[in-house]
Amino acid sequence: MRRSTAAAVGTLTGAALIVGVRLSVTPPEAPAVAAPVANLGTGTPAPSRKAAAKPTKGAAEKPKSGLKDGVFKGAAAANPYGKIQVTIKVEGGEITGADATYPTANDSATINPPAIAALKQSTLDAQNADVAAVSGATYTSESYVKSLQAALDAAKA
Repeated sequence: MRRSTAAAVGTLTGAALIVGVRLSVTPPEAPAVAAPVANLGTGTPAPSRKAAAKPTKGAAEKPKSGLKDGVFKGAAAANPYGKIQVTIKVEGGEITGADATYPTANDSATINPPAIAALKQSTLDAQNADVAAVSGATYTSESYVKSLQAALDAAKA
């Protein structure tokens, strides 16, 4: 009788300790948007997409991007969670604004807003559809790039 009582008390005490430890440990917050992926082959960071500033002879000399000014809407690109449609604003041959419509139901409500914000900023930085995918938002990233490319194709002069 004593053995069974001791075994039960020991088991309950051990279980209570394990549960107590698990409840007191909080997982670290995961970033909503991942940083650019490092070059896995060498362990060095990936090169920056921004070109180094080069001195120019005059402010009027800008490289021609081939984009005409205006607002251009890309075709909606579907993924398993909904459709994403990108609209870009081009001024002076440069992309000055990017906006997107995207699903906000269920998990998309937590995944899409920060992912779309990061993709918009990447679009403005890259000035083309060569933007880095957002970790954890693969479908969103793929659909965004497809729609962005369609908008860029519509903006070609």
